[in-house]
Amino acid sequence: MRKPADKAHVDTEVRRVVELRHPEPHSVLGIHPDGDGVVVRAYRPDAVSIHVLRDGGDRIPMEHRDDGVFEARVNNCKSTFSYLLEVEYPGKRVFKLRDPYSFLPTLGEMDLYYAGEGRHERLWERMGAHLIHHNGTKGVSFAVWAPTAAGVSVVGDFNSWDGRLHAMRRMGASGIWELFVPEVGEGTRYKFEIRPGQGGPRLLKADPFAFRTEVPPSTASVVHDLGHHRWEDAAWLEARSQRGDVARHPWSVYEVHLGSWRHVVEDGDRPMTYRELAPALAEYVKHMGFTHVELLPVAEYPYGGSWGYQVSGYYAPTARYGHPDDFRFLVDHLHKEGIGVIIDWVPGHFPRDSHALGEFDGTSLYEHSDPRKGAQPDWGTLVFNFGRNEVRNFLIANALFWIEEYHIDGLRVDAVASMLYLDYSRKQGEWIPNRWGGRENEEAIQFLRELNDTVRRKHPGVVVIAEESTAWPKVSSPTSEGGLGFHFKWNMGWMHDTLSYFSKDPIYRQYHHNQLTFGLLYAFSEHFMLPLSHDEVVHGKGSLYGRMPGDPWQKRANLRALFAWMWAHPGKKLLFMGGEFGQPAEWNHDKSLDWHLTKDPGHLGIQRLVATLNRIYKELPALYDADNEPVGFQWLQPDAASDNVLAFVRRSRQPGRHVVCVANLSPAVRENFRVGFPLHGGYVEVLNTDASEYGGSNVGNMGQLRTEATGWDGQPASALLTLPPLSVMWFTPG
Repeated sequence: MRKPADKAHVDTEVRRVVELRHPEPHSVLGIHPDGDGVVVRAYRPDAVSIHVLRDGGDRIPMEHRDDGVFEARVNNCKSTFSYLLEVEYPGKRVFKLRDPYSFLPTLGEMDLYYAGEGRHERLWERMGAHLIHHNGTKGVSFAVWAPTAAGVSVVGDFNSWDGRLHAMRRMGASGIWELFVPEVGEGTRYKFEIRPGQGGPRLLKADPFAFRTEVPPSTASVVHDLGHHRWEDAAWLEARSQRGDVARHPWSVYEVHLGSWRHVVEDGDRPMTYRELAPALAEYVKHMGFTHVELLPVAEYPYGGSWGYQVSGYYAPTARYGHPDDFRFLVDHLHKEGIGVIIDWVPGHFPRDSHALGEFDGTSLYEHSDPRKGAQPDWGTLVFNFGRNEVRNFLIANALFWIEEYHIDGLRVDAVASMLYLDYSRKQGEWIPNRWGGRENEEAIQFLRELNDTVRRKHPGVVVIAEESTAWPKVSSPTSEGGLGFHFKWNMGWMHDTLSYFSKDPIYRQYHHNQLTFGLLYAFSEHFMLPLSHDEVVHGKGSLYGRMPGDPWQKRANLRALFAWMWAHPGKKLLFMGGEFGQPAEWNHDKSLDWHLTKDPGHLGIQRLVATLNRIYKELPALYDADNEPVGFQWLQPDAASDNVLAFVRRSRQPGRHVVCVANLSPAVRENFRVGFPLHGGYVEVLNTDASEYGGSNVGNMGQLRTEATGWDGQPASALLTLPPLSVMWFTPG
């Protein structure tokens, strides 16, 4: 028989609980063996009385101590016996509830082991808040990683946000704290109250694994069950998994900021909700012919002006536009309409907001402790510690979470360059070299490789895209070949050179001809995506339309030529919303796009052109199936700088299929301009950006031509063309 606990010792332990100095209050509260029975203690400082309700009908009164702790001894029972607490509050309000400390932990040894190793690929199923049945009782299991904390409590609507009532259990050396709280339901708001190990004020933190949040600027986490939505996109997912080499498919991506794509003018000019966006966005994207949408970050973020690039809730779609199931509905609907969904994903850094990940347990937990590695000077944010198993696991599990729980088709990884280089945006003395004395961040490199290998292994057909702005080699090569393992890399060099060229008055373009030809020297070194993204229409850069030179007619003509040049150039395509109809104003995340402009013939013409580009692009394999191979491209006229003319051939993997692209980027019509063609015979002018339906002057070649058996430009045939002003034309055999 076990000897009863010493009363003086118990009193001391209870006093430490009440004074909030006990490192593990659950070791004093709850149920504890005592001789041939147990002692039950509960801390309810506002209660009038408490009774232990034992199976079989026994109602045992608990002694009310002055310090707010209630205690009762139950004889002749084991420490696993089942009981309820009957709690009476002032006003004769009586509640029956399960004592959280009467339940065994919900985390198993293997969960703790794999989490510590950084190999728990479905970590979100164990951490955070989960609605479960535990020993026959409904409630929520809470789990959070806070290894240096002296104590952690879960607080929320269910306990008046009082950290004294639900102190969590420390799960050994794992650093994870756990507690099952009975009778807590879906929609309950909560946070974790953390007592730092080194002392100081308590921290009130949102759940890093929360599936739902309050609408900002409120910051509480919200209990949410992931199992409500019934997906209807099985056919899409099956086709995606069978796609094979993604580089051989057409990718025309429409980049969207959900909050400013279209507003509901008649309802206070508010942004559309996820459910409102679903049919409207799907119909528009399908009409325009884009293959995918790419959404600026959807994970919860505190500051609207960050556009989502400073994330505070990595596992929760932002509540600004609705419920998590509403976001599922949006993805599901897009899939059913044949449209893929890519999201921007931000694993490089996170904000310093007090409720978020920064100094989560009072120490630099998710970030490096040394600001030379843990602070991002450009954005005032904190950098993840990629060398820590638990941090790496948090992020890789998060990538899998969006793919598995929200059926996302691709992740565009933001700011990869800032992750790869230890000296990124840092001056001498502000960074720490790696073990070899170099500037490469070996821990981040290993993280990115592990991320990409994991996604490729578990989800064939899902892509990971790098926004990487430097000459880092083999970004899109397999890790087995020394690469980073991404599927595509944004071609930032192409974007800068191309926009620089098109922004110049045509009279000066002959001196910058190399800005359009230089990119072909490295076009096949990576699997590139050509981005005209949101970053190019903010911070005083103006819109794409606004950067074009000349009067309004010339601006529209230049923009049409830019798009047709881009769609013919090797590389997948990405265009930010508003560009497709030539919005003159710089993008403003607080305002809707200027949709009224699509009623103007000039802007409507640009929109029609983009829809045509997408249609033809998908119809002609020569424009996409050999994007990353030299065999898919051949210059015809790269040196006609004085005429502002360029011509090339795009070739398919399929023999004989090709497209000839001719660009006249001067405002002069060029008659009888000879260009070489691969075949002698008839060609169809499948695209002319100067056509009247697009707002042009309708100069061209009457829709078709016949080549002569005169060799030119290294080709066996040629033709004398009429080149419209500020235009691009495509020709195919036929």
